[in-house]
Amino acid sequence: MNQSHQVIQTAQQLGREGIAYALVTVLKALPPASAKPGDKALVTQAGIIEGWIGGGCAQPAVIKTARRALVDGCSRIIRISPAEEGVERELDDVLEFGMTCHSGGTLELFVDPVLPQPTLTVIGDTPLSRALSVLAPRLGLPTLVIAHDADALQFPDAQELLRDDQDIPEAFKAVAHQGFVIVATQGKRDMQGLRASLAIQARHRFFVASERKAQVLKAALIQAGEDASLVEAIIAPAGQPIGAQTPQEIALSVLAAVVSLKSSAGASPCEGQSTYLSDTACQPKTSKVPEGVSCKSRPSESPEEKTFKKNFVEKQVLNQKSCCDA
Repeated sequence: MNQSHQVIQTAQQLGREGIAYALVTVLKALPPASAKPGDKALVTQAGIIEGWIGGGCAQPAVIKTARRALVDGCSRIIRISPAEEGVERELDDVLEFGMTCHSGGTLELFVDPVLPQPTLTVIGDTPLSRALSVLAPRLGLPTLVIAHDADALQFPDAQELLRDDQDIPEAFKAVAHQGFVIVATQGKRDMQGLRASLAIQARHRFFVASERKAQVLKAALIQAGEDASLVEAIIAPAGQPIGAQTPQEIALSVLAAVVSLKSSAGASPCEGQSTYLSDTACQPKTSKVPEGVSCKSRPSESPEEKTFKKNFVEKQVLNQKSCCDA
């Protein structure tokens, strides 16, 4: 098995586990350098876990850049070349690191963060919750379901089914962390479903109900001691106004709202784009860019090098999609 195959297999495993990583690829290597163009490595917050992109002189700069990329979601090109150690500077949209290794040599690398796709937790045992659990995975959203005493056969596409809406295990909360939650109880255990949604640290919570009903239940939750700021942030009515009537149409409406929020949350000044584990929507996770970091991913060099790198980056995105959709 060659290096690329091993890197891809490890990337697939990280994807299944929902672990963020950066795929680092050598674009150019000038001798004397131990890496060669096309060499790859995977870097998590813990450091390099698979692959080879150069020796000990190059690795600190690569790990430092990869960690930044995992924070802001921006792809970037870096150059590591003989210079004063610790010096960082931007040259034609390339972030350059200096090193003082006796071996010399220059490396240019593409650092591409691959961020976990947020999960969707559907709460309720209703025709709507079943429709959501079928449609959401087809939009690239890993779907968890909380349905009290439900028949597991009714939710065949759910990644995980929890049949108790009152005691949410910590392991379940960890998987649902910072995802989206839709309460689709439709009159069947509404309060229990809303409390379950508040027990999960979610990015956004939706409640499929009329505005009047939602206000009454929100007031009851606050009166019962739930966090008022979290309760008031619950989105209700939920969904885009498309005239939905059937459970399938309502599911489509609500998921359209989820996708809209997911996309707007990814807005960023990055010109380079990141890739999600489950899709290639290329949405950066945050708009905050660490000081001194360039999010641009195309160097301004000779026309030949521009063309080579443009084609290479596009090929990397296609290959990553193939890897992660496998």
